[in-house]
Amino acid sequence: MRGPLPLPFLLLLVLLPSPPAASAAPAAWEAIGGAGRRRVASPAAQEAAAAALLHRLLPSHARSFRFQIESKGGVCGESSCFRISNADGLGKNGAEILIQGTTAVELASGLHWYLKYWCGAHISWDKTGGTQLASVPLPGSLPQVKGTGVKIERPVPWNYYQNVVTSSYSFAWWDWKRWEKEIDWMALQGINLPLAFTGQEAIWQKVFKSFNVTDRDLDGFFGGPAFLAWARMGNLHGWGGPLSQNWLDQQLAMQKKILSRMIDLGMVPVLPTFSGNVPSVFKTLFPSANITILGDWNTVDGDPRWCCTYLLDPSDALFIDVGQAFIKQQMKEYGDITNIYNCDTFNENTPPTNEPAYISSLGSAIYEAMSRGNKDAVWLMQGWLFYSDADFWKEPQMKALLHSVPIGKMIVLDLFADVKPVWKMSSQFYGVPYVWCMLHNFGGNIEMYGVLDSISSGPIDARTSHNSTMVGVGMCMEGIEHNPVVYELMSEMAFHGQKVKVEDWLKTYSRRRYGQSNVEMEKAWGILYHTIYNCTDGIADHNRDYIVEFPDISPSSLSSDLSEIRDTLTVRKHRMLVLSEVSGSLPHPHLWYSTKEAIKALELFLNAGKDLSKSLTYRYDLVDLTKQSLSKLANEVYLDALNSFQKRDSDGLNFHTKKFLELIVDIDTLLASDDNFLLGPWLESAKSLAMTENERKQYEWNARTQVTMWYDNTKTEQSKLHDYANKFWSGLLKSYYLPRASKYFTLLTRSLQENRRFPLEEWRKDWISYSNKWQSGKELYAVKATGDALAISRSLFTKYLS
Repeated sequence: MRGPLPLPFLLLLVLLPSPPAASAAPAAWEAIGGAGRRRVASPAAQEAAAAALLHRLLPSHARSFRFQIESKGGVCGESSCFRISNADGLGKNGAEILIQGTTAVELASGLHWYLKYWCGAHISWDKTGGTQLASVPLPGSLPQVKGTGVKIERPVPWNYYQNVVTSSYSFAWWDWKRWEKEIDWMALQGINLPLAFTGQEAIWQKVFKSFNVTDRDLDGFFGGPAFLAWARMGNLHGWGGPLSQNWLDQQLAMQKKILSRMIDLGMVPVLPTFSGNVPSVFKTLFPSANITILGDWNTVDGDPRWCCTYLLDPSDALFIDVGQAFIKQQMKEYGDITNIYNCDTFNENTPPTNEPAYISSLGSAIYEAMSRGNKDAVWLMQGWLFYSDADFWKEPQMKALLHSVPIGKMIVLDLFADVKPVWKMSSQFYGVPYVWCMLHNFGGNIEMYGVLDSISSGPIDARTSHNSTMVGVGMCMEGIEHNPVVYELMSEMAFHGQKVKVEDWLKTYSRRRYGQSNVEMEKAWGILYHTIYNCTDGIADHNRDYIVEFPDISPSSLSSDLSEIRDTLTVRKHRMLVLSEVSGSLPHPHLWYSTKEAIKALELFLNAGKDLSKSLTYRYDLVDLTKQSLSKLANEVYLDALNSFQKRDSDGLNFHTKKFLELIVDIDTLLASDDNFLLGPWLESAKSLAMTENERKQYEWNARTQVTMWYDNTKTEQSKLHDYANKFWSGLLKSYYLPRASKYFTLLTRSLQENRRFPLEEWRKDWISYSNKWQSGKELYAVKATGDALAISRSLFTKYLS
């Protein structure tokens, strides 16, 4: 067993947070301080919840720690904190370490901090390698804390978690076992303000029935299980549905378990509220109501079965009635558990006029609907609109919306602050409290990417800036379970009051993640820090590598020199939820680093294999980096193939085609060697929630469709959102991406041989038909890894990269 990290090194890394900056706007802090939970678990219940978490995480040490809730004014003063010190009962049968904290979240955070910085342990999602707890000494010999202990305060009160679409890209098929693990992970990371959106359709069913809406009316309103997020936002309706009563009941029961555990741990759940999205039958039921049909959101032909949702204007009295009824129904089901509600009426839905007075009246009406249901309601709003639709949301419009409710009754999520911070260009959101958020991920894609310097300094700069109204940090990724280094550092920022020295932090991260010091891995992470995890181009990263988002173009129509494009792979800015590509133009995958340097890091990873091959965290990272290197190479090979076609080089086209297709097969084999890069678990988890054969078919279609075509198509026009949620999963590469590319290159070769233009329409018909059959397929895919990840990575490195 390994001992604690050397104390001087520990002190370098564990930076004691300072209290909120003196310049922080006092009104914002005071007003937001009372926001949050209504029903609070007792200190004894929270201590028991922390102890139960420890038992699930590290049952061998269940008696080694003692947890104690401290009320405000005690150990923590008026702040939220945890304190780690030595307990009285030393020895095998007594507690060795005492962890005190404001809530059970702080107790869990203190436990995690101790395991990391005294025991050299590491905790990440199971699908990113899981935990490394082998370095924790046996009970009775845990490292002691010097002096009277270490106290860590939160510099800001809130640590927010989730995006409104994470529930679909990541949580769609979770059972309670998986949810329990996630809530444990949240608590260990210090998250105290999680979005809690599960099961809301069952609430809406009851509310809408009280307004005379029938179950049949709702069949065309709710989206399918994998598309609920966009139905909730009013982007679409009916796609992937209808929802069975089994699903509605099952998810409501799940939500009650989720909320109960969150409350026991001292979290403040953020519940949904009414944003104006109503079933179409409302137009008939309430003919005098101000209901607008919204424009098309990414359908290929405006099919009314899922296109064009209905929005009840917030200024209409009926809006307040529905909003109040929804909050009251939630209270009836869950109890009086929170004051914080999420509403994003204007997310990619521009108001009909830019008149500030009108915008202010809309905001006031939305808040009134909340406050009628809960007099202490606080409106939590995503600030994405201020970035994505910046041409509309100028200072007068922003102020009109932000100031439409009293200061302290709204919290804004600065959703993309890691890349495009809005607080800087809006004078701290014009005095409204906000949360500094990292967005990081689009579509749940699996690509290595990050901006570690921004994460380690951005929240500090925002909090200590003049007249700061920052009240929290947050993680707002569209999908989870990737890039564990990014999420570990971002989670720590909830407790850091000073900027983190990333280079030093990565050295201890490497040691903790793999359970031992390794010179090659430390060097490799130094390279990754300055390459893959140092994206400074300001571009939102969405994986568009050609294997997983194959271009819909005819090379005959391309006039540019592809050899030049090959050397300057870039990507245009895209919207958060809308990503379409105009046929005839070649999409450019995002490349922000030297692939040669990343390959050097991979070589160091391979060299470390002799010492780390049994580590699951090492295996995950090795497969991830090998996949990334080969995928970027495939982008170059694809362009080489098109260049050969343009130059009428038949031998070159055959060579590069074969290499591209071979890369897909080889990457699939690589991914198959790790349980965390498989298609099978996604599909099987979907089917496992079904209670009937029809549900089983529907859920599998939903799961397959989300990661491929996504939305509707015609025989010759693919979905505008195809491949938005692409995944590097074994099974998906061989059964979906490979046939698509193979069909394309077969026609491309024939075109060159016959001296004809590429038959784009023929290829579209062929692969779209194949895709639709695949979406409805039932073939099984592996749920367990096969092959030796290290041996396969070494072989592929020699074959392609050395």
